[in-house]
Amino acid sequence: MWCRIVRRRWSNDSARCTVKLNVVGVTKAPSLLRSTFVSNVAKMAGKTMQRLIPHLRSKLFVSLSASTYIVPKFQSRGLAVKVTQKAPNFAGTAVVDGQFKEIELRNYLGKYLVLFFYPLDFTFVCPTELIAFSDRIDEFSKIGCNVIGVSTDSHFSHLSWINTPRKAGGLGGLRYPLLADYKKEISREYEVLLEDAGVALRGLFIIDQKGVVRSMTINDLPVGRSVDETLRLVKAFQFVDEHGEVCPANWTPESPSMKPDVEGAKEYFKKVN
Repeated sequence: MWCRIVRRRWSNDSARCTVKLNVVGVTKAPSLLRSTFVSNVAKMAGKTMQRLIPHLRSKLFVSLSASTYIVPKFQSRGLAVKVTQKAPNFAGTAVVDGQFKEIELRNYLGKYLVLFFYPLDFTFVCPTELIAFSDRIDEFSKIGCNVIGVSTDSHFSHLSWINTPRKAGGLGGLRYPLLADYKKEISREYEVLLEDAGVALRGLFIIDQKGVVRSMTINDLPVGRSVDETLRLVKAFQFVDEHGEVCPANWTPESPSMKPDVEGAKEYFKKVN
């Protein structure tokens, strides 16, 4: 046998068809046998698999030479983190006030939490973001919101970076916890990890006092995030929690909100137009 199938799972619903297929081993098969292999798998899987044969031909076989082919792992799964649902738990070692401390999500329930990921310590855009949040931490504390930064660096790297002066590219102190995700488990669970590079994208998650994700944004590596917009969003969600009204575009605490019904909408539009 040219390769060994170790697990196969199929799911099909009205919205999409998902194939989960893990295959291990290297097959040194003549090119004429590739189609035979795919066809045999299709017979095992049934009609669902047959519809995906063209896709699998391009995805499962990567040519290494004229007569050697490798079958990589092929897997797809749904999002682990979703707005309106509970945030995935996290736990790990963080630098808190210059000391190493074990923290986890449940320590922060009861207040809002901004959990943001960044690629690496001692880099370029990253310190501008971390310093910006640190300089305005009092504004987050005032509205009952904690902040945690996360990267795939070690806690030792975090501490060294925190203790490095700002003029030398360091943080010059930090007023919120910096969590180490050295094993990359948290970044992977929140689905911001670039597996090949081993670093996290710039993901930012607003989690409410009950541990529910209210907002999630993910930036590509070159572009930093806005502290102003993060504060605005936290205040908006807190306003909705307290008053049961909704917040229109560009809402701030000084601007009018809207009651979520026809009459409330009419009243709002009369005010602003």
